[in-house]
Amino acid sequence: MKRSGVFFTLFGMSVLLPLMSAHAAAKFDITPAVQAAMDKQKMLVATWASNPVIVNATKAQNAKGPIAGMDNPKWKTTRRSDPLIAEFQSNEAAVFLKAKLEGSQSLYSEAFLSAAAGEKVAFVEKTSSYIHKGVPKFDVPFTTGAAWQGAPEFDESSQTYAIQISVPVNAEGKALGVLVVGVSLSQLEKSIK
Repeated sequence: MKRSGVFFTLFGMSVLLPLMSAHAAAKFDITPAVQAAMDKQKMLVATWASNPVIVNATKAQNAKGPIAGMDNPKWKTTRRSDPLIAEFQSNEAAVFLKAKLEGSQSLYSEAFLSAAAGEKVAFVEKTSSYIHKGVPKFDVPFTTGAAWQGAPEFDESSQTYAIQISVPVNAEGKALGVLVVGVSLSQLEKSIK
C-alpha cells in the first residue's frame, strides 16, 4: 500500500509540475504593457541612482575597495545575523533604498548597490553574492551605461518572482557602480490593470 501511494505521489507530481511550470511561465509573459511598465521603472530607478546619497556611498566604497578575503563562496556562508551584514543594511544608502522599497506598496522586492569591483555597498536584504562583476546585471550598465533587464525568475534573496533591472551609478561622466532593483511581477501586473 505504501509503495502505490509513493508511486501515485511521484506520478502525480511528474504530471503536475510541468503543468504548473507552464502556467507560471505563461503568467509572466512580457507583454507590451508589462515592458512599457518595466521601461518606466528603469527610468525611475535611474533617478535613485543619481541621488547624492547613492553616488557618495558608491564613491566611498570605491575608495576602500572590496573586503579583503571576501568572495562569493565565503559570502554565502556569512549569516544574515552577522554584524558585517548589518553594516550593509544600516548605512545611509541602505536606509535610502529601504525607504524606496517600503514606499512602493510591495512593487519592489529587493534593492542593492554595488561599487566598481562589483562588491556590495548597501542592500535591504542580504544578497546571494558579494561580487556581481562578471554577470550581465552588473557588467551591462557598468560598461555600456545602458539599463539592463533580466528575465522573470524566482529570486532567492527576496523569495518572490521578480524581474531585476539595473542601472549605472554615474558621476563626472563615468560609471562608479550599479544599482539593482527587483520588480515584483505580481505587483507590476496589478499596477497596469
